[in-house]
Amino acid sequence: MAAVLGRAVWARARVLPMSGSVSPGLASVSILIQKRKIHHPPIPRGKGGRSSFSGIVATVFGATGFLGRYVVNRLGRIGSQVVIPHRCDPYDVNHLRVMGDLGQMTFLDWNPRDIDSTRRAVEHSNVVVNLVGREWETWNFKYEDVNVKIAQDIARACSESGVEKLIHVSHLNAHMKSVSKLLRTKAVGEKVVREEFPGSIIIKPSEIFGREDKFLNYFANMRWFGRATPLISMGMKTVKQPVYVVDVAKAIVSAIKDPDSSGKSYIIVGPHRYLLHDLVKYIYAVMHRPFVSYPMPRPIYHLLARFFELSPFDQWTSRDKVDRLHITDFKYPDLPGLEDLGITPTPIELKAIEVVRRHRKYRWLDTDLDDAKPATPVNY
Repeated sequence: MAAVLGRAVWARARVLPMSGSVSPGLASVSILIQKRKIHHPPIPRGKGGRSSFSGIVATVFGATGFLGRYVVNRLGRIGSQVVIPHRCDPYDVNHLRVMGDLGQMTFLDWNPRDIDSTRRAVEHSNVVVNLVGREWETWNFKYEDVNVKIAQDIARACSESGVEKLIHVSHLNAHMKSVSKLLRTKAVGEKVVREEFPGSIIIKPSEIFGREDKFLNYFANMRWFGRATPLISMGMKTVKQPVYVVDVAKAIVSAIKDPDSSGKSYIIVGPHRYLLHDLVKYIYAVMHRPFVSYPMPRPIYHLLARFFELSPFDQWTSRDKVDRLHITDFKYPDLPGLEDLGITPTPIELKAIEVVRRHRKYRWLDTDLDDAKPATPVNY
């Protein structure tokens, strides 16, 4: 408040009588009129940390999702102001309120189909992060709506509002000819975002793992459907390079602070590549549960996944997810990655226990991680 008042311009004005009934004593009363100067972007101040100000005013779309809470936390701990547009109940965003200093978190009701609502969310920000995504289609929002139309509207609003940096999170395997509809629309989303905002920063992470993920937990939960784990081609033809969710959040914040990041695409992957079979086998070893895999033909796998798509609630799996999980992660040797942002990738062997410990039986709950043999990395 003191800083705001320090930049305010004070002017002295005289109240003039409007009629003869005005008291003579009021005719000469002076009042103060405050003229505020809008400062955009804000000036960084403080020594760094939660109670300082980094100069970043960031609007984070999709902050209520898995990756969103980590990005908001990283922005809040360096003293950023964060605007969080949301469509959910206010109680569902309470966990985000404590991630920044008092008054630094602003929550707005957002209608993704209303471009004016999107403009209001970005008009006071100098950075915008688009994390909007969905693993399955709903009656109201198809993949084209989530990954293309909403992304295009956000990029257009940022261009019109003079936003300095737009971070768009896509997927490592996004491709126009992918067998996955989600990955095809992700590729189209990258294209339209670059057309609307040429200097946008594209973040392309691989499969993300963390405490609330839908990757390690997905395979761990397969134990509820029998002692054997179905994998297409036994998982021997699929190579995955999963990345830790905290590393992805760090990469987004580092890209915001990097003055040379505009217009670049970053490949965000883990340090090692694994065969899907070996990776799932390691997950079950950490859980101290027997692992037996068997080949599941794709058409039959789709038929089983179609049953879960009928659920009106959270879809545990779908035909599109089956296809995505059995696509080998692409390699982009010419594009920058985590190391270019000053981040050392975290191996899955160090963090898998955080995710799958809750899937252990009681007698194995406190067992050391050393008992599980790590998966052997591959180079292809």
